[in-house]
Amino acid sequence: MVSQEVSHAIVEAVRGSALSGYELRLFAMQQLDTLDTYNWSGIYRLEGSMLKLDAYVGAATDHTQIPVGRGVCGTAVAEDANQVIDDVRELSNYLACSLQTRSEIVVLIRKGSEVLGQIDIDGHTVGAFDTSDESLLTSLAEVLAERWE
Repeated sequence: MVSQEVSHAIVEAVRGSALSGYELRLFAMQQLDTLDTYNWSGIYRLEGSMLKLDAYVGAATDHTQIPVGRGVCGTAVAEDANQVIDDVRELSNYLACSLQTRSEIVVLIRKGSEVLGQIDIDGHTVGAFDTSDESLLTSLAEVLAERWE
């Protein structure tokens, strides 16, 4: 539920940065952390059949490695599709990073057809994310993919 103006400002701040690789990913997560409903913002890199925690802003998590197919993050890769979950308590395979998390959005980062990783956002309210959030994160993922290394 991000306005187009705010979305554009975040994407342009990241695009206009001279950073690349991990530093750019961390900067992008810091920009997302300014949004009210974004209570944890992180990147997972896809390495083989495992997602590995990369840059993030928020509380530390025990989930530094997630197998493809497990939880919302692993499901996104297994199904090759972004995930927008209104209420994580309704999922049988949910991996809780925080007891406060109620909703989650995961958007894949791609270079061509290759999945490099994903942006994972947790929110503390039910239904915190919608198509405007997915659009913002998809645009951000494109910038991150261009300067991944």
